[in-house]
Amino acid sequence: MRRREFITLLGGATAAWPLVARAQQRDRMRRIGVLLPAFPDDPVWQARLGAFLQGLAILGWGIGQNLRIETRWATPNITEIRRHSAELAALAPDVILAGGGSSVGPLLESTRTVPVVFTVVNDPVGAGHVDNLARPGGNATGFMSFEFSLSAKWLELLKQMAPRLMRVAVSSGCDTKLCDEQFCRCPSRGAVAWCGSDPDQHARRGRD
Repeated sequence: MRRREFITLLGGATAAWPLVARAQQRDRMRRIGVLLPAFPDDPVWQARLGAFLQGLAILGWGIGQNLRIETRWATPNITEIRRHSAELAALAPDVILAGGGSSVGPLLESTRTVPVVFTVVNDPVGAGHVDNLARPGGNATGFMSFEFSLSAKWLELLKQMAPRLMRVAVSSGCDTKLCDEQFCRCPSRGAVAWCGSDPDQHARRGRD
């Protein structure tokens, strides 16, 4: 139940809570861990953290009053991300906010009890972070950047716009198997015709 309450808080839906319940929430000092896979002087991530803190303040959560924030700037280095993940998990906060997809896996390796809310993950089911979208299970939940299966629809739309198109090159900075599966893993009928009998081979060919 604690996990659901904090997801509601992070999503900005606490205005719907009964006033008495919200007052009781504020009477207790809460602790939120924040893991950011960036450098402290990164202006983009500074702005995101600032917006998050501003949203909490608007909802009545004040740092040092009813809320403590444990922020870790882990840098993009995976070793540092893992180190700070373990450090935050050891603090046992009420919830940990995972900024960026690269921080979710290390956090789940560090704790299976502290709720983890991720902000943007392309395919949380394929990555193994959650069981399914309707019922995440475990201790992780959050937000997707887009519906993963839409990637197959993009191929279908390309084929409709240019029927003679036979080959598509995909430029991606992703180095995981999710990128290989993205365009043909859950294809629509049109994308099946586009990908042919071996969607995985087509996906790999598209990255050449």
